[in-house]
Amino acid sequence: MKKLPYDQDTAFAPVAYMGSVPLIMAVNNDVPAKTLRELVDMAKAKPGSINFASASTSQLVSTEMMAGMAGIQLTNVSYKSGPAAMTDLIGGVVHMFSADFAVMLPQVKAGKVRGLAVTSAKRSPAVPELPTVNEALGLKDYELIAYFAVFAPAGTPPDIVAKLNKAVNEAASSKEIQERFAGIGFAVEPGTPADLARRSVAETAKWAKAIKDAKIEPQ
Repeated sequence: MKKLPYDQDTAFAPVAYMGSVPLIMAVNNDVPAKTLRELVDMAKAKPGSINFASASTSQLVSTEMMAGMAGIQLTNVSYKSGPAAMTDLIGGVVHMFSADFAVMLPQVKAGKVRGLAVTSAKRSPAVPELPTVNEALGLKDYELIAYFAVFAPAGTPPDIVAKLNKAVNEAASSKEIQERFAGIGFAVEPGTPADLARRSVAETAKWAKAIKDAKIEPQ
């Protein structure tokens, strides 16, 4: 976005990091590429010939970041919603789509699309047969995840922040919660408010660089 109605670095007090979920990069079943490396090779042979769907920032940035690091040019096709993009991926209107597990995993498991890689630094226990983008392309620094965290208004008393942090971490340590989230690739990672603050700074810098490198214009 060109302008936010708040300053994320000063408007909020970090409370607790809940966890993260990677995206799955997938292609239509009629695309000849059986691996992400083969897809990259196709794109290098005919720059701009491979298109991909995106309906959110993470979907757009994850694909453009991969393309930039792999040295290829892909054509973006924007959608208003993830389900619409998925429908067109299954139907062959678009070649590729990168989306979170809730949207993509059921279609991959059902064989309606072909999963190529996950966007996390480590393989996901929910779909261990899929390599990471780093593994697939011989990269080291690719990682783009969707993460979830709790924040409070800036100035919230430290004792309240600590109480909320304790409650979130206790819930995250619940076996029932972990088993329910594992099926959708959600990795639970309890931590301190300071841990979340450091992560937010690092993620902001990473996304800003990815967006700049991909020449994505703020909207």
